[in-house]
Amino acid sequence: MRDGITLSADVYRPKENGPFPAIVVRTPYGKTGKAMDRQGKTYASHGYAVILMDVRGRGDSDGEFVPYFNEGIDGHDTIEWAAAQPWCNGEVGTMGGSYLGRIQWLAALTRPPHLKAMISTVSPSDPFVEWPTGVPTPHHVCWLYMTSGRVMQDVDVIDWERVYQHLPLVTMDERTGKRLPSWREQMEHTRLDDWWRRLCYQDRFHELDMPVLHISGWYDDEQVGTPLNFAGMTRFAGTERARKNQKMIMGPWPHRVNRSTALGELDFGPDSLIDLDGYQLRWFDYWLKGEENGIMDEKPVRLFIMGENRWREESAWPLPDTQWTSYYLHSGGKANSRFGDGTLSPQPPKQESPDRYTYDPERPVPYITEMTSSQIGGPDDYSAIERRDDVLVYTTEPLSEELEVTGPVEMELYASTDARDTDFMVKLLDVWPSGFAQRLTDGMVRARFRKGMDRPELVEPGKVYRYKVDCWNTAHVFRKGHCIRVEVASSAFPKYDRNLNTGAPLGQTTDMSAAEQTIYHDTERPSAIILPVIARKGSS
Repeated sequence: MRDGITLSADVYRPKENGPFPAIVVRTPYGKTGKAMDRQGKTYASHGYAVILMDVRGRGDSDGEFVPYFNEGIDGHDTIEWAAAQPWCNGEVGTMGGSYLGRIQWLAALTRPPHLKAMISTVSPSDPFVEWPTGVPTPHHVCWLYMTSGRVMQDVDVIDWERVYQHLPLVTMDERTGKRLPSWREQMEHTRLDDWWRRLCYQDRFHELDMPVLHISGWYDDEQVGTPLNFAGMTRFAGTERARKNQKMIMGPWPHRVNRSTALGELDFGPDSLIDLDGYQLRWFDYWLKGEENGIMDEKPVRLFIMGENRWREESAWPLPDTQWTSYYLHSGGKANSRFGDGTLSPQPPKQESPDRYTYDPERPVPYITEMTSSQIGGPDDYSAIERRDDVLVYTTEPLSEELEVTGPVEMELYASTDARDTDFMVKLLDVWPSGFAQRLTDGMVRARFRKGMDRPELVEPGKVYRYKVDCWNTAHVFRKGHCIRVEVASSAFPKYDRNLNTGAPLGQTTDMSAAEQTIYHDTERPSAIILPVIARKGSS
């Protein structure tokens, strides 16, 4: 690297004489495992030189691992090193998922001259997009523990439930038996400041001239980044060439895409798995080898529509024929739990009593998930959790015909609290005739960040505010006889840390208090979830 640090890479090359286009894959998870070896051999057998590299401070590479902060310039130097080798023809692409996806964006922003195309899979977003709380999520301490030191740490030996319950957050790492410097440093920056902005890329698409293949799944716990990146590049990339040459694939997958047809209690059928390796090879064959294989003649968006469990190609994201439809909250003031009187409908409310509940951070609403950071949530059944009185539940009548919801989901929520700061969580669910309440997507807002992650401001107790809650994206058909349901609560633990309701500096204290929450749905304050409804053709 330019600062003299040596990074270790394994290079796979075709048996034939070169030179060849090259593919760079940089990872903190170890370059020598079976999956990496398979990837190297697969692409080398198709005429590519493949560089699998341990990032700085991990595996066999020298230096100190500080997540993300060296990856832009290290990626640049690796790409240019590869291009200069006698076995490379100067055409270089990058690929990889999760951490490997995000660091491609950071490298691309340094504008390495020989980078020609990317495949970014399940890419994390900018700071605070996935977790708009001002502090890292509890699961992040698991990831930092796993990647501490040079080799992968065994996360299964830790009682993560005990770790996540620890307060104050700033010393949560001690419960793992390790002091994690990155956790402590991130806890010092509880707003979007210049320290975090060094890792931002989603406001810099205009600087890029690059074809990108974007891949994720509807149940990827970092899903929100992929549609944002595709839409951002098609609108704001620096050249018309780049804007017209983006593609996106969204399957019914978790963070580890295209591995199984089943997720949780659901099986999405044999068609839910695709030849993803073959598609990625076609992408690189076109952009790095110049092969006219027809891939760019196909529509740019490929979506798996859950509920009917089939793939569909589209021309844009969000879909051009989207009918943005508000479904309003209604009740007689007793929407607490699924046994309450909360309803959901396209009809705006009139004069209705607000709903109230008590949020106690000592007894947070559970978010159904494994305790490690490998996957957070899925199409889980929330019917049991909806028995709680601190969960407001609003449900439509059983649908008389199919309803497709495909695109970004947002909630406009009118709410007040008697605290100086608190949280509001929103969840969209499909309720089956059996009572199975399938989570589709969800989101949250921390009251102090209602004006933006760079502008924290405590709320005035008792004052009604309009909150916009980004509930990410879905592509789902609600079948005839099913119901649409919205949950409103003030915690989703341990997906997000508990708001202690005091307004104190985030992550530093153990003091907490219960908050009295009020959700409004009347003529002046019509709380509603805004669904991207798609007209059905020939539905019944």
